[in-house]
Amino acid sequence: MSFQSINPATGQLLKEFPLQSDAEVFSALEKADRLYRENWRFRPVAERIAVIARAAKILREKRDEYVTYPTLEMGKVTRFGYMEIDLVADILDYYAANGERLLAAQALPGEPGAVLLSEPIGVILAIEPWNFPYYQLVRVAAPQLIAGNVVLMKHAENVPQCALAFARLFEEAGAPQGAYTNLFCSIEQIGKLIDDFRVRGVALTGSERAGTSVGERAGRNLKKVILELGGSDPAIVMPGAPLDHAAEQIVMGRTFNSGQGCVNIKRVIVIGRERGEQMLTALRERFAAIKVGDPTDEDTLLGPLVSERALNGLLKQIDDAEAAGGRIVFGGKRVARPGFYLEPTIITDIDANNPLYTQEAFGPVLSFYVVDTEEEAIRLANATPYGLGGYVFDADVDNARRIASHIDSGMVYINSCFADSPGLPFGGVKNSGFGRELSEIGMGEFLNRKLIRVADVG
Repeated sequence: MSFQSINPATGQLLKEFPLQSDAEVFSALEKADRLYRENWRFRPVAERIAVIARAAKILREKRDEYVTYPTLEMGKVTRFGYMEIDLVADILDYYAANGERLLAAQALPGEPGAVLLSEPIGVILAIEPWNFPYYQLVRVAAPQLIAGNVVLMKHAENVPQCALAFARLFEEAGAPQGAYTNLFCSIEQIGKLIDDFRVRGVALTGSERAGTSVGERAGRNLKKVILELGGSDPAIVMPGAPLDHAAEQIVMGRTFNSGQGCVNIKRVIVIGRERGEQMLTALRERFAAIKVGDPTDEDTLLGPLVSERALNGLLKQIDDAEAAGGRIVFGGKRVARPGFYLEPTIITDIDANNPLYTQEAFGPVLSFYVVDTEEEAIRLANATPYGLGGYVFDADVDNARRIASHIDSGMVYINSCFADSPGLPFGGVKNSGFGRELSEIGMGEFLNRKLIRVADVG
């Protein structure tokens, strides 16, 4: 096993990186733990903030270099790659600007002499996926480095150049060795790291299967764990929603990043039969206009899937859905060109016995439903083991908020498919995992909220 760069647009193997030995992996852990115990946690917050602020500045200066790696390794459309880099720089800047405030001691109202301190806990092990190869990393790295923790990062095996580039960012920003460490290690080695007492917290973004395994192992070792897992996010189109705006947002929300996002729109639920037909027509027309092709082309909207395995998995899901009675109204086939391309696809007539009814389709495959009432829409939106994000489209924002309150998810976005921001918490419920990243909540997940109380002896 090795870490490999394979260009999804061509299928070409670009580079290969060997796994580290056990000795190398645990030497990295020893270095990180020593830095935490003897240095990093004791540095003034302002010094840790300065490193993160410099990292943001360097990333903005080198965005043309950094954008090349995700395009080469996971097929990200370059113009969307720039969007990811800008968001990552914004996250670094957010924590640099707000770090001291977020870590400040808090008095407890009504409890004289009591204060809560925010202290780091040690080495944080992060296991992250390929689909947003910088954004996934910064959600852990930025808050935890400022908090005084240190980070061991195991990135996905197919984006090693992205992993190395992100590690260089902190090195160039002045982070000491051991503050942020990239690992090219195996699943078996990850298990051994979780077992090691020096690792005090674990963050994973990935599949349910990976979350179950990591959560179980962390639990046996009494370690805090954050799990950001899959999603099958519904978009409810209310009777009062402007259809053109909703259709535009749904197309982008389903196809952005080639549909490979846990919080992408996966299922559309339209209330009203006539409006359902209108929406289906609008979506079909927009899907037909999507340019599929070279991710470096400025006109491309839909690039390749990350791998042939991912492509074949989606083709099987489509075939299984059709065999169970689903109707493909657009797409559904592999694109006849080199690389791992799938036509943008719309499937409807999906009943509760269809496997796609509860599955997550991790690619540009949209499930389309029409119902008669908002009660049916809410019931269908919640008829999934996942609970990451949700979307509501309605001209009446107060009514949209009411509907949002009934969706079982960690996040609901109203009238937009793009709502990520450094100050907003990210995370889900049910089989989408638990814990939050970003915002004040994300920083607090791996902090010791230490109570100090002074008794009145006067």
